[in-house]
Amino acid sequence: MFGIIRPCQHRLSSRLREEWLGHLCGLCLALRGTHGQAARIATNYDGLLISVLHDAQTAAPGGDRRTAGPCPLRGMRTARVAAGDGARLAAAVSLVLASAKIRDHVQDGDGLLRRRTLAAAATRVARSWDGAGARGGARAGFDTAVLVDAVSRQQSVESLAGLGSPLLTVTEPTETATGAVFAHTARLAGRPENATVLAEAGRLFGRLAHLLDAVEDLEADRSAGLWNPIDITGTPLPEVRRLCDDAVHGVRLALAEAEFTDGRLAHALLVHELAQAVDRTFGAGCGHAPPGASAAFGAPVEPPPVRRGPQAGCAVWTGLFCSCQICCRREYEDPWNGKRREGWCRKGDCGNCCDCCDCCRCCGQGEGGNGCSCDCCSCDC
Repeated sequence: MFGIIRPCQHRLSSRLREEWLGHLCGLCLALRGTHGQAARIATNYDGLLISVLHDAQTAAPGGDRRTAGPCPLRGMRTARVAAGDGARLAAAVSLVLASAKIRDHVQDGDGLLRRRTLAAAATRVARSWDGAGARGGARAGFDTAVLVDAVSRQQSVESLAGLGSPLLTVTEPTETATGAVFAHTARLAGRPENATVLAEAGRLFGRLAHLLDAVEDLEADRSAGLWNPIDITGTPLPEVRRLCDDAVHGVRLALAEAEFTDGRLAHALLVHELAQAVDRTFGAGCGHAPPGASAAFGAPVEPPPVRRGPQAGCAVWTGLFCSCQICCRREYEDPWNGKRREGWCRKGDCGNCCDCCDCCRCCGQGEGGNGCSCDCCSCDC
């Protein structure tokens, strides 16, 4: 998995979390259908945004869905997953971009790809994925040549950059590619009037993806003596942060102009979680860590679970119950074995009164704004 939007389960409601997982699994299965089992490793968190944006604009409530069979990553449970044109477009784009990433690693001679035989094998995989992505894109009416061209131009743009060059000059190819993909979701969904504003949202998202990747890699690139646009252009980190915050604001404004059938998940990911991605990259992200999360994804390592005997466990359970934590908390630790459990309200239709967050304030609720369109609570509980 790779991508800048990695939603914390404490910030998405149960409904939105289930919908997000449906798009993630849908992308994975669409990749398998496009080019076999091995292509599923191209599944990524940002690619599913294409599927989310497409479904947000379609007339069918919830978009195209099908029931997927049991999967080990879902605890051998079935699930309703995205299965329409949006998922297929996301798969095609993910294959082409994953292919470009492989070629980039081969060119840099990263890790085992320094070996000629492995580099040759990786190049064959990249070439195969390029073809599969192009065929998948054609079926969705999208010419992936715009992505291939952006990757090719990126190398020439980087070669011309130097100290004092505008940092945004380096991000232009990425912005162009993501803008084209976001705009195509509008045409694919039969909402051509959304194409212009979604192209702007995509352009700014591409800028963010490029800048945040550069920030995350900065120390490692310095240690290894590798090319990094921040150092090459001599851009101070406070200026990089300003550019990122401006891009988040621009995405929010662009989405506010788009017409969606149901834009709650798109809003949650591209407004709230995108801002969280910037905070996380600059060292001020969400402190929650999902079970099994590793430091590689920016999450703190969880301490080992606390185990208690029968009497101590009963005492703790009583305290949790009387303080409503077993009912209303999204997660709590089992009083006896320390395992994470889901609050009772999360297993039924008790509503979202436990989802109080800063979403309404973020969107301007109560400050003259248009309110929050995500699936959060009323902020008055």
